[in-house]
Amino acid sequence: MKIAISTGGGDAPGLNAVIRGAVLASLHRGWECVGIRRGYGGLLGEDRVVPLDANAVRGITHLGGTILGTTNRGDPFRWPTSRSGGASVERDRSDELVAAFRTLEIDALIAIGGDGSLRIAQRLFREKGIPVVGVPKTIDNDVGGTVATFGFDTAVQTATDAIDKVHSTAESHERVMVVEVMGRYAGWIALHSGIAGSADVILIPEIPFDLAKVCEKIRRREVEGRHFSIVVAAEGAAPKGGTVSLIDPVHERLGGVADKVANSIEAMTGKETRTLVLGHLQRGGSPTTFDRLLGLRFGAAAVRLIAEGKFGNMVALRPPTFDFVAIDEALATPKRVPLDSDTIATARDLGISLGD
Repeated sequence: MKIAISTGGGDAPGLNAVIRGAVLASLHRGWECVGIRRGYGGLLGEDRVVPLDANAVRGITHLGGTILGTTNRGDPFRWPTSRSGGASVERDRSDELVAAFRTLEIDALIAIGGDGSLRIAQRLFREKGIPVVGVPKTIDNDVGGTVATFGFDTAVQTATDAIDKVHSTAESHERVMVVEVMGRYAGWIALHSGIAGSADVILIPEIPFDLAKVCEKIRRREVEGRHFSIVVAAEGAAPKGGTVSLIDPVHERLGGVADKVANSIEAMTGKETRTLVLGHLQRGGSPTTFDRLLGLRFGAAAVRLIAEGKFGNMVALRPPTFDFVAIDEALATPKRVPLDSDTIATARDLGISLGD
C-alpha cells in the first residue's frame, strides 16, 4: 500500500512524533509512505508530496512543529484563488485533489488535524470516496471521542511554567497578574495549568464569570495579607451575559480577554494589574515525554486502522488502549470541561475562584 500523511491547521507539540510513528509502522508492514506538504495544498500543485522513509523521520520525535508544514487556509472545497475588490474569491477544487490522489496511486490518507481539518477529511471520505483515517490534533484538548489529544500536555506544561514565573514578580510588586492561555471553546489548558500553577482565579469558557466575584477573591486575599493575585483566563472566557469580542470575525481569532479583565480589576479594586498573553508560545517547543509517546502511539494506531480497512474513523485514546470513533461522531460535540468533573471540584476545594 501507499500511505499519504497530511498535517493541517495549527501546529502542536508531538506532530512529528505522530508522523514518525505512522511512517515506521507503515514501513514495518512493507508499505510506502509519502507526506503531503502544507496541508491539502500539496495535492493541488503547490508543493506536491515528498517521500517519507526511515531517514526522513529519523531524530524528529523531540522536535516541535511539523516537517510537512501546515496551513489554516487549506479547504479544497473552498479554496481561495484570488482577490477581487478586496474580497476573497473561493472555488471548489476537491475534484482536482481527488484526481491528484488517484494519479499518485495513494491508497489511504492519514489526516492529522483539529476540528477544521478533520471535517474536510470527513467530506473527502463521504463525498469523494477518499479512504481516510483521522488523528486528532489540538492543544485545546477539545476533540470529542478521545480522552486526550497530543500537544495538550506540553501546552499545559508551558503555561504552568509561565504562571510559576509570574508569581515572583506579582508578589514582589504586589500586583495582580492576568495570564491569558489558549482555549477558544474549552478551558482545559486554563483549568489544568491554573490549578498546577497555584492560581487564585481561573476563568474558562464553560463558566461565565462575574467580575464582582473575581474582585471579591482579590480583596479577600488583601485582607489576609496576600497582596498579589494570579488570574488565569482562557481566551474564550466570557462574562455573564456577554461575550469576548473577536479580533478577526472572519477567521474567529479570539483574544483580548486578559486586557479586559485586567482593566476591570484595576478599576474595581485599585490594585495595579498587568497581563501576560502566552498565545502561540503554547504551540511551540519540544513535546513532553507524555506527548512524544502519545504521538507515536497515535501514528502507529492510525496505520493499524488502515490495515483493518476502518476508513472514515478517527483513532482515539481510551486508556489503557487505543480505539476508534467515526470522525463525524467525534466532531458532533466538542469536548468541553464537565462542570461536575473532579478537576472542577478540586479547584473549588483548593479555594480557587472560578468567577461564578
